[in-house]
Amino acid sequence: MKIGDMARAARTPVETIRYYEREGLLARAPRSEGNYRIYDAAHVERLNFIRHCRALDMTLAEIRELLRLQQARGGDCAEVDALLDEHIGHVTLRIRELRHLQRDLRALREQCAAPRDVAHCGILNGLAQGPAEAEAANHAAHVGGAHGRAVPRALPRTEPRRR
Repeated sequence: MKIGDMARAARTPVETIRYYEREGLLARAPRSEGNYRIYDAAHVERLNFIRHCRALDMTLAEIRELLRLQQARGGDCAEVDALLDEHIGHVTLRIRELRHLQRDLRALREQCAAPRDVAHCGILNGLAQGPAEAEAANHAAHVGGAHGRAVPRALPRTEPRRR
């Protein structure tokens, strides 16, 4: 099949297929006499494997390693287990970061609970402050013991993301 046929069969954009080929995840297809790429069922199967891994938010490096392990059929799956355990750890960390982000966004949203003119918008003013200034301003306005949780930070954390 040609690349367009494979794209339809795997519900994947043509450019994504070409990208996976450039990255070495998908074997380059042989060319026809007319210089068209010719794919077979094995290409579609591998592309579906890659797409499923991407749907699980795996990196290209993780997918590359899984493909390597898949081709080494003689070994046991301990390395696959370890790779997945490590990925689960990354997902757990990302969920924690997203919960912090959600809390920070809610705190930012609470700064503008009542309609105001844009010049006095709590959200825009909160975004204009640096993280330390926003946290200090938020803490200064806090009445201790008024509620059972700590005052949320006004701005999202600036910790690096894993990719």
